[in-house]
Amino acid sequence: LDEMIIVAKEMQRLNFNIPLLIGGATTSKQHTAVKIAPRYHNGPVIHVLDASKSVVVCGKLLNKDKKDDYLEEISEDYNDIRDDYYANLKQIRSIAINDARKKRWISQKENFNIIKPTFLGIEIFNNIDIEKLIEYIDWKPFFDAMQIRGKYPNRGYPKLFDCKEVGAQARIVFNDAQKILSNIVTHKIFSIRAVIGFYPCRTLGDDIIIFDPQDSTKQISTLFGLRQQMERDSNVYMCLSDFISSTTIDYIGLFALAIFNVEQEAQRLVQKEIDDYSSIILKLLGDRLAEACAEYLHERVRRELWAYVPNENLSIKDLLSVKYQGIRPAAGYPTQPDHTEKLTIWKLLNVKESIGIELTDSLAMLPPSAVSGLYMAHPESTYFAVGKINEDQVC
Repeated sequence: LDEMIIVAKEMQRLNFNIPLLIGGATTSKQHTAVKIAPRYHNGPVIHVLDASKSVVVCGKLLNKDKKDDYLEEISEDYNDIRDDYYANLKQIRSIAINDARKKRWISQKENFNIIKPTFLGIEIFNNIDIEKLIEYIDWKPFFDAMQIRGKYPNRGYPKLFDCKEVGAQARIVFNDAQKILSNIVTHKIFSIRAVIGFYPCRTLGDDIIIFDPQDSTKQISTLFGLRQQMERDSNVYMCLSDFISSTTIDYIGLFALAIFNVEQEAQRLVQKEIDDYSSIILKLLGDRLAEACAEYLHERVRRELWAYVPNENLSIKDLLSVKYQGIRPAAGYPTQPDHTEKLTIWKLLNVKESIGIELTDSLAMLPPSAVSGLYMAHPESTYFAVGKINEDQVC
């Protein structure tokens, strides 16, 4: 079993991009999901109960119409298995923060070329065209929120419409959403505003030191990082600061955006038109458009505003599958679970005054259909979960 883990790690190191099928009397789906799959990211890792089943698995992997849905099913299944495994551990072991820092993630790309953004400081984007965002909408969370979920092989949008159990219902709800979305665009019911800032920076330990856009020797703020401490098979303990240079000036992006007038219009539908159904769909569309705007702006950042991959040409499907270079971690999510980092973003970008997004006492964003976070460009940057940490990291 340990040798299988080693093989998976070597396949990743050597940049293999083929499926990895795991089978044998001593193997299990849990071991595959928890111990092997996290070591190999370039291709699917699939547990096969016995040799006879491998033909069926290979058939699905070779079927262009079914492959994506099959891999999505496997991914969700293995994520659930990993979550259950770690949640059920009687004792989650961790290591001291100083030991975790000694075992931090180290880039394999020694000659990585740091690209300076096309501007430093803040740029405001007012009245973003909603029509430009529609193609960037990820409809899966919309149907999840409406509690409409198809069964394999018709789970994801648009194959959901072919599902015998929920396909007809999904089509009705989708058509209703399209009518409401068309009305939003035609009558300009929503407005969208965003602010993006780029700053020189450098890592100091687990933290990212932010410098004045006009003077890269003058520190103006700090983004505080949290490092993984739960004992890991990889023996590597990650922090967002690992993706920023500690020896030379690097760069980082910050952003905030929101869809305005969603709550007001939803309230009007309920109170004046007694239409709770349309109100619910309208709120969901507000959330979906906020995420679509985040995707749209991130693409512009990569290609134009930061331009660290100016020739990127990815399909919408690839964008939603996060197949681009770089990440946009958000405060309060697994990679940076500390919501208080929003305060630093709001201060640096002057978010409230520049585009009108406020933070509540609990650091929720108002209006609610909003997204904020960081832009990081390192070619090996990736999302990860910090997980539980010890007091020695925060004291």
